[in-house]
Amino acid sequence: MISLDDLLADLARLVGVESPSHDLAALDASAAELADLIEQRLGSRPHLIATEAGPIVHWSAGGAPRVLVLGHHDTVFPLGTLARRPFTVAEGRATGPGVFDMKAGIVQAVHAVASLPDRSGVEILMTPDEEVGSDASRELLEARAQACGRVLVLEPSADGGALKTARKGVGTFEVVVHGKASHAGLEPEKGINSLVAAAELIGTIATFGDPALATTVTPTMATAGTAENVVPAETRVRVDVRIELPDEQHRLERAMADLAAAGTSVPGATVEILGGLNRPPMHSSASSTLFPIAEQAAAAIGLTDLRGVGVGGGSDGNFTAALGIPTLDGLGAVGGGAHADHEYVVVDTMVERTRLLAELISRL
Repeated sequence: MISLDDLLADLARLVGVESPSHDLAALDASAAELADLIEQRLGSRPHLIATEAGPIVHWSAGGAPRVLVLGHHDTVFPLGTLARRPFTVAEGRATGPGVFDMKAGIVQAVHAVASLPDRSGVEILMTPDEEVGSDASRELLEARAQACGRVLVLEPSADGGALKTARKGVGTFEVVVHGKASHAGLEPEKGINSLVAAAELIGTIATFGDPALATTVTPTMATAGTAENVVPAETRVRVDVRIELPDEQHRLERAMADLAAAGTSVPGATVEILGGLNRPPMHSSASSTLFPIAEQAAAAIGLTDLRGVGVGGGSDGNFTAALGIPTLDGLGAVGGGAHADHEYVVVDTMVERTRLLAELISRL
């Protein structure tokens, strides 16, 4: 029997251990707490696999691998957020740092597996670096996905509880403009103003998107200079990129390379391009065999309005889908406000979502 009280108690445990990406001590503590919870609920302890980004938590029921339940235990919120915004349940919502993305999904998954009379072939894998690209986790998660052959991703649902049947490819370019410092008042002519050069480039970069192909290219952050009276010697611009079509990756890489080669009208300024697309698109074909099974599972528990949608954000499901492994995403919590202070989980949906995941796993 899946208990809402137990779900909320375990959610309070996980939210109570902050786990910002890159903070190795915090991620160690998060992995240890998650391992304790899994051992308590599933009867055996997961393996903690050390990486340079923190511990991967991997649990296996044994038997021939059949399905990988995939998630992450890192969050985007810095240490200290919990003191300002502690775990709270009020007016039908659970709130707290990381509650929606994706600690409620983790708790629901553990309880879903715990409810199964036959867990053989089920694996759970939680990465410590999904929010920052999964560079340290990618090799292992891909290997376990290939071994299991089907992947269920615990990212939060889309609006209204919809599953995520497709995702855009995601990446970040960094444009670095190199100039030369000089005194802005005494001899500005002796400097090379990297900020002026970068300003030219930003306008061009903003034209690289293609709405007809659902490609977005968005300059999002810029840093320049060292002091207000110094001609800035270096400017860095970060550019968020989202694509649906794999060929768009090559087009954008060429466009950025051409940008660097062409330079700017500021004499002496040079342009360097770093980064790129790090998550390939998750095409809707990746979920085409799993979503109908999810619909059957939903009907079996009395849920008749399950929907699937494509979304712009990326997840570790992008990697598994790109390998041709059937992947279904958005099986985690129902709520909203991912990565924001107002994030929340709709408490009344937690048991239903846990039952849905359990029924889906059992059918696989």
